[in-house]
Amino acid sequence: MRLEVRDLAFGYPERPVGRDVSLTVEPGEVLCLLGPNGCGKTTLFKTMLGLLRSQGGAVLLDGAPLSRFPRSEIARRIAYVPQAQASPFPYTALDLVLMGRVAHRGVFAGPTLEDREIAAAALDELGIGNLAHRDVTRLSGGQRQLVMVARAVAQAAPFLIMDEPTASLDFGNQVVVLMEVKRLAARGAGVVLSTHQPDQAFAVADRVCLMRDGQTVAIGLPVETLTSERLEDVYGVAVSIERMRSGQTVCAPRYV
Repeated sequence: MRLEVRDLAFGYPERPVGRDVSLTVEPGEVLCLLGPNGCGKTTLFKTMLGLLRSQGGAVLLDGAPLSRFPRSEIARRIAYVPQAQASPFPYTALDLVLMGRVAHRGVFAGPTLEDREIAAAALDELGIGNLAHRDVTRLSGGQRQLVMVARAVAQAAPFLIMDEPTASLDFGNQVVVLMEVKRLAARGAGVVLSTHQPDQAFAVADRVCLMRDGQTVAIGLPVETLTSERLEDVYGVAVSIERMRSGQTVCAPRYV
């Protein structure tokens, strides 16, 4: 199974955003997208999910165009964690996570005992089982984002697309989410996530895609792709990349 973007042009009616983007995601792989605000990462994700029509090229799932799949089948194969946002409805956290099971039982079917067990386990896995019966409108932005990650976990799709999943989280919960990403990949899921932090790409990604102005600047192994020169060129700031004794690679701006 493979999720593939081939020579993709994407955007909105009368407003192109990106073009000539090609990438693949294999089972058990983490692909991390980095790039400045407005470079097209979110629009690319929406096109990969079939929420926006491609303006050229194709999104392929198992070699078949995504447009051939009904929405229900796409939901069974690709889970989505959007950027942090407030919920307008007072669902409990457990109810919100249970929505991830709709792809497996139909819109109008009630959740089964197995669905509830899977949803509760997803909350526990992210360390927020105590929030199960809390009103999500009363949770912090970071807590809501963890609930959204739990919903994607409960969806049990072979691919996950995560749009800046750690953006509203404190340092500790960022680590929780990144560890979950590694666990999901270890279980065989293919994960695509975007971030503004090169350190996160070094920590969890098998490959990275660096973007600018809706196009790919470079794609490959993190240590080969995220060089000081490329990051400075894309972000316009000088950075230092260092290998620590622990084996971790870190990236820091040079305040000069």
